Amino acid sequence: MIVWYSVYIIHAVLSEKTGYVYITASKKNGTIYVGITSDLVKRIWQHKNKLHNGFTARYSADRLVYYEIFGDMREAIKREKRLKFYKRKWKVALIEKDNPEWEDLYWRIIG
Repeated sequence: MIVWYSVYIIHAVLSEKTGYVYITASKKNGTIYVGITSDLVKRIWQHKNKLHNGFTARYSADRLVYYEIFGDMREAIKREKRLKFYKRKWKVALIEKDNPEWEDLYWRIIG
């Protein structure tokens, strides 16, 4: 009974939370990273300040070059998994469709 209740709460929280799927890069046509977060500004700030010793810190992939917003975190999770599955060529095309110069979009979203 407790397990089902917990699953219900998790399901309700995820469905109410905004999710962001994002792509960061080290430079134009450089190393790219696909991630997910509920707070895009905070997460990109963490990447830029190398607060986590992971892939983006190791390869300096801290330039926000693409993002999508979802009203339902579960949908964002599904999208992130699909993007991670896609080949690099497809991800590059996705970035360049709206951001051909690979500008750092972080500075736009913080105003």
